[in-house]
Amino acid sequence: MRVFVPGDSAAVSVGADLVAAHIAKNLPSVEIVRNGSRGALWLETLVEVETPTGRIAYGPTNPADVQSLVDADFLHGGAHRLSLGMSDEIEWLASQDRVTFARVGIIDPLSLDEYREHGGLVGLRKALDFTSESIIDEVTESGLRGRGGAGFPAGIKWRTVAQVFNEEKYICCNADEGDSGTFADRMLIEGDPFTLIEGMTIAAVAVGAKKGIVYIRSEYPHAISILQKAIEIARKNDWLGNRVLGTANSFDIQIRIGAGSYVCGEETAMLESIEGKRGVVRAKPPLPAIEGLFGKPTVINNVLTFSSVPMIMAHGAEAYKARGVGRSLGTQVFQLGGNIARGGIVERAFGITLNELVNTYGGGTLTGRPVRAVQIGGPLGAYFSTTQFETSMDYESLIAAGGMLGHGGIVVFDESVDLAVQAKFAMEFCAIESCGKCTPCRIGSTRGAETIDLIIRGVQVEENKKLLLDLCEVMTDGSLCAMGGLTPLPVKSAMINFPGDFNGEQR
Repeated sequence: MRVFVPGDSAAVSVGADLVAAHIAKNLPSVEIVRNGSRGALWLETLVEVETPTGRIAYGPTNPADVQSLVDADFLHGGAHRLSLGMSDEIEWLASQDRVTFARVGIIDPLSLDEYREHGGLVGLRKALDFTSESIIDEVTESGLRGRGGAGFPAGIKWRTVAQVFNEEKYICCNADEGDSGTFADRMLIEGDPFTLIEGMTIAAVAVGAKKGIVYIRSEYPHAISILQKAIEIARKNDWLGNRVLGTANSFDIQIRIGAGSYVCGEETAMLESIEGKRGVVRAKPPLPAIEGLFGKPTVINNVLTFSSVPMIMAHGAEAYKARGVGRSLGTQVFQLGGNIARGGIVERAFGITLNELVNTYGGGTLTGRPVRAVQIGGPLGAYFSTTQFETSMDYESLIAAGGMLGHGGIVVFDESVDLAVQAKFAMEFCAIESCGKCTPCRIGSTRGAETIDLIIRGVQVEENKKLLLDLCEVMTDGSLCAMGGLTPLPVKSAMINFPGDFNGEQR
């Protein structure tokens, strides 16, 4: 008999290790599997019992609850106040369309056998029978776009690298998940690391790369440990190395740990950091696809992009592009955070509304007060009011509404939030995290924070609002990268959607 207790960082932070230890002490004959989190973070620690008819869930379970679960015979589905019924029938999970996260929370993250049993390596084996051009055609046809925020078509990027003649090429995975309210990369690495490895290997086969790098933030020690173990398992099973699954293809992956700089999430700053330099943005062109890591052609995608590729190869581009709307095809892994009753991971096809995510899945605010604002796309994303809640969550619709999707993070605020203060935070954040290379970002963010402070204090409010908008225009048009170029987005959206918060002391 097996009992599943998540080993995911979020679950561990609320006592999952102690829950597992208490179950092991009370039931020494039971096998405890430390799976990834299913993503329903308000139910952690979510304990699941494997039965012939499926898993039965109990949660949120605290260490003090274990004895009563044992007394209630939870191993056989006994009634208990924490009983949630069959895991697959929990509406919050059952209504999702999990593609990239299909195995997360289901399998032992470090069991290659379980990975294969749940469809793993099917995509890679197919890719190994395809030509480079055919693999890239499949990815292009699927409509897969970069899930890191820019939304650039993955297939076009891969094709560019494939067409550049060079004996040495790289596959770089950007796992520097620095946006506030985002955690999907970490959860996937901790819950299904082989999916990422498989996606990177398919990319390597497609473009002719032999070396892969995962650049991951130092704040993710558990994810780093899990991924390193998974890489070692893949090597021992001849998946990574000189002969990938017995073929003539050679590919291996190494991990590089970032030092905590937000701007290193920008692809060229990341390359500088990997090369051992200060994380400063490079001017483009040349594009990294042509001259990237150590001056070599480089594919750079984030965790969710690479991890979507195995499904595309396994089931075909048509199955993937059947989901979504317009040019936003497939599924998006949305992350619900902030002041929200039911935070966690929601994977649905593009086109779901913001209202359904925040109120149906999220259940409104944790405080019970009305929702006032939602920030989409990290600290540089726009603030939306409740009047915009019917906005379709896809790339084009969000841009038309004055925002951006980013990495899919959604941070909720109740009626107590002051949007002028939030706008000031955006400028302060940029001032701290700027690499300092270009003047509009380095100086503009500092002047922006000062100007907003004057507005909050009621000093020449109208004049300073005009000055702030002029400054935002300079930062947008003159900054070298998205760090300074996007910082005006939360500021301007707050001013437009919540004008009453920018009336100074008269509010």
